[in-house]
Formats: sequence, C-alpha cells, structure tokens
Amino acid sequence: MKKLHEHENEPRVAHLSRAPALAVQFFLIPLAVVGVVVLFYGGFRMLITTERTPDEYLSDIQTGGRERRWPAAYELSRLLSDPNTEVDHPEVGSSIVRAFSNSIGDDPRVRQYLALAIGRLNRPPADAVSELVAALGSAETETQISVIWALASLGEISAATHIASLYGSDDAGVRKMAIYALGALPGGGHIGTLRNGLDDPTVDVQWNAAVALARHGQNDGVSILRRMLDREYVERMVTRSGAPNSGLDPVSEVIVSGLQAVSALREVGLREEVRGLSEADSSLSVRDVALRALEVLQETGSGSVEVNEGRTN
Repeated sequence: MKKLHEHENEPRVAHLSRAPALAVQFFLIPLAVVGVVVLFYGGFRMLITTERTPDEYLSDIQTGGRERRWPAAYELSRLLSDPNTEVDHPEVGSSIVRAFSNSIGDDPRVRQYLALAIGRLNRPPADAVSELVAALGSAETETQISVIWALASLGEISAATHIASLYGSDDAGVRKMAIYALGALPGGGHIGTLRNGLDDPTVDVQWNAAVALARHGQNDGVSILRRMLDREYVERMVTRSGAPNSGLDPVSEVIVSGLQAVSALREVGLREEVRGLSEADSSLSVRDVALRALEVLQETGSGSVEVNEGRTN
C-alpha cells in the first residue's frame, strides 16, 4: 500500500510538505480533522508530564477510565508521527488495529484517534484496511472523517469506491474529507465525484474539489481556483479560526492551496491573478508561493510562444 506522498517510481519522503515545491503540496484539509487532532489538547496535555511508551498508552486505552482512554489514544496517534516509533516497537501496528477493532461502542474520541494512528503507520498490518473500511459505516461522522483520512494516508486505492459513496453524506465535513481523499489517492478513478464536488452547496467542498481535480491534471475547477486567488472573496467565505501553531491564517491557506493547484496545472490563464498576489498580497507567505507559481506560468507561456513561433517559421 502506498502512502499519500508516494508514487510508483518516486523515492519515499516523510511528509507531504517535502513534495516538490511546484506540485500540489497539500489540500484544504477540513476543519473537522484539525479539530479531531487538537481537540481538548490543552486540557489533558498537562496531565501527562513524561513521554510514555506505546504499550503504556495502549494499556490505558484498554483498561483506563473514560477520561484516560481518549487522551491516551491521542498521545498514541501523536507518537506515530515519528517513524522511529514503529522501528522501536515493531508490534505496535497490530496492537493499534486490535484496539481499534475492540473500540466499537467506546467513547467516539478513542476510535477517532486510533484511526488517525493507523493512518500514520508505515507498515500497517494486513487487517488494517478491512477494519477501517468496516468503520466507514459508523454513525459518528467524526469517526468517518478520521477513517477516510486514514485510508487516504495509507494510499489504499481499493477503498476509493467506498470513500466515493460517502460523498452523498448530509454532513459537509464527511463530504469534504471524501473529496480530499479521492484527490489524494492515485489513479483518478472517481473524477466524476470530484466534478460533482464543484457544485457542492458548501464552499469548502468546492475548493477541495477544484484542488483535487488539479492534483489529477483536470482543469474543470479553474473558475473556482480563480475565486480562491481573490483574497476579498475568500475573506468573506472563511469563518473558521486558524489551527494552533499554524504558519498561515485560514484565508492564506486557501489562497496558497489555490496557487499550488494553478502551478500544478500550469494554468497560464490565471497568470495575472498570480502576479497580483506576488506583488501586493498582505501575506509574505502567499507572496512567496505566488512568485514561485508565477515562474512556472511564465516558463509555460514562453514555451507556448516558442512552439507557435516555430510553427510560423
């Protein structure tokens, strides 16, 4: 199974942010997932004063009280962000999947964080995917969101049809994550679902769909990408607060995602919008990404001119 950031003939990298600068480096991950990751962090983090082992956290998940199980699951998912955790504890993957399987009916937060932990495994056990797919039918939308993310993170193409079916959910967070996952998974077998996302009543879903289509080389969402490069428009649409320790404010995150999608598509029709952001946007980070995108678009435009001149001659 391939992770989100792996492709057939590319070397493996540790995180999506290490992908080539001119590629679509990240999608607009729904706020619900950010909330799942940081929810109540400050409240329980103070209770844990020393780093503990995965086995200790798993013990708390299985036998601890209600207010110990979900913090332990969170901490376990956090530990898995370090690839050395699996190296030092080779059986941790099987133990996490077993704990996830046994968590049905438990505090939903336990199940959500365990799903995130599974998604961070570099060597998931054979039954990980089947357990996650079975959990897609959960009545808890937050659990569905975490499970969809985990399947996408594992690069599980076989789950794409199951994920696509969840685009019909009444919950906007589930639809956003389904679109994100279908865009992140290789293959592009559900382009039709992504195109449907362009007309979703929730603007975040539209943005995710446009970026996801760009990830698959499809320019159907160019008109939406154009709106994503309009700071005034995005400011009117974005109502959420930024994630703790995020390097970008929510509005700039949207613009940066749009810029990266434009770069991936080499969409020269948006060159002037990109140029404007590179010269005058209020965010230095946005200006930097816009400058790099502009270089790509200028190279693309120059190439087109050279080809046309060659044909004329």
